[in-house]
Amino acid sequence: MSASPHLPVRMISTQSELAWTDPLLDSVASAAGDVPALLSLARDAGGNWPQPGGGHTAHLWELLASVSAVDVAAGRVFEPHVDAQAILAQAENYRAGHDPADRAGAWGVFAAEGPGLRLEAKTGDAGILLSGSKPWCSLAPLLDRAVITAHTETGGRAAFAVDLRDPGVTCGEPVWVARGLREIPSGTVHFSHVPAQRLGSDGWYFSRPGFAWGGMGVAACWLGGAVGVARDYKAALAAAARSGREPDQIALAALGETDRILTAALQYLARTATAIDDGGLSTGEDTWAAEDGSQQTVDGHPDAVEGKPAADRSVWSDALRVRGTVAAAVERVLSLVSQNRGPAPLAFDEPYAKRMADLALYVRQHHAMRDDAQLGKLTLKGEHLW
Repeated sequence: MSASPHLPVRMISTQSELAWTDPLLDSVASAAGDVPALLSLARDAGGNWPQPGGGHTAHLWELLASVSAVDVAAGRVFEPHVDAQAILAQAENYRAGHDPADRAGAWGVFAAEGPGLRLEAKTGDAGILLSGSKPWCSLAPLLDRAVITAHTETGGRAAFAVDLRDPGVTCGEPVWVARGLREIPSGTVHFSHVPAQRLGSDGWYFSRPGFAWGGMGVAACWLGGAVGVARDYKAALAAAARSGREPDQIALAALGETDRILTAALQYLARTATAIDDGGLSTGEDTWAAEDGSQQTVDGHPDAVEGKPAADRSVWSDALRVRGTVAAAVERVLSLVSQNRGPAPLAFDEPYAKRMADLALYVRQHHAMRDDAQLGKLTLKGEHLW
């Protein structure tokens, strides 16, 4: 019996412990391509799934990977909503006693910067108001609210909760020509005196450990997508064998290498999640400060520049290792499976072709050698296990 693409992805759990996800994964499969339906599923999950650093980080990453293994674009829908819920909870803990933001609805997280675009937060008699433009706002027209970063009057950047349904919000028409993640276009959103709720002080969004944890959650989605690709490949080999075409040594070697790669990456994520929950990756200043002193994002958009950590020991270095290791694993699995399956399924198998295109684009959020250069700086300073 071949593996089903609807099976959960396991890091630390047994298959029976994740059996409760079967209805969810079936619903994700049924809703693939229907973003409003996927957002509805994400809203339901957001209030029930564990949050990073809360003792069940591996379970959270298993869930993100499992959804992405069914449909990569679904993972791209779920992850920012779940991340936003975690950010809101972290902000509430950071500012104990303040009124928490309304967490209802579907959320996004918009922290990218772009040339010629700037979003500013100014405080007046009407409270905090946002004006300006923000690039790379995926699904903004379909979302209710967002965690968004803006430049403050003190020269820093801070995170704010905003209602995207406010009349001062205008979503530009995305110029989205990608063949991957076609149902999740990213465009520019314009703000004109939009009320916002501050979620922390200048720099808090970037300095909290959850910033790096969220980056690793994205990597869990990438890895889940690669698991889906591997399951496609295994199923194709099994189907060929049933029709009398036994896989040759090259095909089997590719499957074996794929197994090695995925198993190692899953175990690495599990170990990292345990370290987070045990407090080993939960302390220290984790700001990623650029050479000019400004703070950058980890969301994988092209505004990111070469940077350096603000402290000798930072959770950010572990995020760089996890994201780089997973990205390399994904790239290799994509290459192995594509080479061995050839052009026919890319041309005629819609689910497989979609998965390959979606994952190839999604994993490009990784900064590749630029992230390795950051990690190299940390390694040169002595921050490594070897």
